Amino acid sequence: MANVSIPLPRNGLSIPNYSTKRPCFSFTTSPSTLHMPLKVSCSGDELDKDENKGGLLNSNGIKGLACGFLAACTVSCAAFPVTAANQRLPPLSTEPNRCERAFVGNTIGQANGVYDKPLDLRLCDYTNEKSNLKGKSLSAALMSDAKFDGADMTEVVMSKAYAVGASFKGVDFSNAVLDRVNFGKADLEGAVFKNTVLSGSTFDDAKLEDAVFEDTIIGYIDLQKLCTNKTISDEGRAELGCR
Repeated sequence: MANVSIPLPRNGLSIPNYSTKRPCFSFTTSPSTLHMPLKVSCSGDELDKDENKGGLLNSNGIKGLACGFLAACTVSCAAFPVTAANQRLPPLSTEPNRCERAFVGNTIGQANGVYDKPLDLRLCDYTNEKSNLKGKSLSAALMSDAKFDGADMTEVVMSKAYAVGASFKGVDFSNAVLDRVNFGKADLEGAVFKNTVLSGSTFDDAKLEDAVFEDTIIGYIDLQKLCTNKTISDEGRAELGCR
């Protein structure tokens, strides 16, 4: 049996206001709204409340509507955290020459990470690639365990890329957009992030020895998290402004 308390207006139920910035939903009310805790039993036939047992508040219609909202909220609130916490990657692509797709990039999604099919670069080797990756859009690319050591990746767009365990030693990311990239356990020793956007990117257990952060563009909260990485050199910490 599920219970929910919903503030109800004096003359009816207001329409829910959905927002991506708030959990589930919120009810919009007018200044004349009268808040009365309403206990809804979605599995039984009774509708209990603290006061005003007659009229509209005791109708089956209100009960059904409230239960519907409760069910929708339960599904939406439970689904998203589970998806984020237990990310499942698709099977490794069997497409011939799949690694060469990086030289074309994601041609439809750009920074928002939308694609017609996954850009699967996992286990690919781009060591010392100096021309074919520069300025490409690799948004939402799957890069885990790939090798980019010594590559020129200036001006690349890697929004929402998954690069866990990948190797980027000595990679030049100057003027690149690395927005919301997962660099967990990646090797970024000597990587150059000059004038690079790092908003929302995560570096859990990443190796950042001798990485260059000159004029890096990063949010305050993201900076605080990045500064907890103990492998960043003193010079790198000074460039970032770590305290």
